[in-house]
Amino acid sequence: MIVILLGPPGVGKGTQAVRLCDALDLRHLSTGDLLREHRRGGTELGTQAQSFMDRGELVPDELILGMVRGELEALGDGGVLFDGFPRTVPQAEGLRVVLADLGRSLDHVVLLVADDEVLVERLSGRRSCPECGSVFNVHFNPPATEDTCDRCGHEGLVHRTDDQPDTVRNRLEVYRRQTEPLIHFYQAGSPGVRRVDADQGVDEVQAGVRAAVDG
Repeated sequence: MIVILLGPPGVGKGTQAVRLCDALDLRHLSTGDLLREHRRGGTELGTQAQSFMDRGELVPDELILGMVRGELEALGDGGVLFDGFPRTVPQAEGLRVVLADLGRSLDHVVLLVADDEVLVERLSGRRSCPECGSVFNVHFNPPATEDTCDRCGHEGLVHRTDDQPDTVRNRLEVYRRQTEPLIHFYQAGSPGVRRVDADQGVDEVQAGVRAAVDG
């Protein structure tokens, strides 16, 4: 099974992706993770990607797709969940070519949806531990002791600049401009797009995602 999970920042893609992968034995693939793995491993693709990043430029689609192709070749017939990839229509077209070359096809596209104000509240409430990277939310998942990391005990959680309300609204607008054409692309053909209401509890959202891929 090959699944694409789409959704705006703050909608809970990461949480739902991990749960779905555990339930269905899928390989969780995100381009951010792939880039980090290739850079740490010093691969040719990772070195090329780093050169673009060092210049403050976006990593070209062909490099990202090369990493994706390598992962799919290594997996053989194994199941995959793409988390937040593709982001644009050219990436989607490239992924279609890669899958066709490998004799595979996309099975499901699932879109998590929630109102912007819900997403702004979720993201603007996030606090990160600068020591171990743990993430909390003052609204939904606060630390046991205010401003102190439950995991490592570091005092002084950080409210990141990109989690400020105005910045979050801008991130959502950028997402909408980039991703709406992608949603239309998948709606126009097979397998289509199945929407899941993400303004629910984690278990309820997971049930909706499972229904989307099981159906």
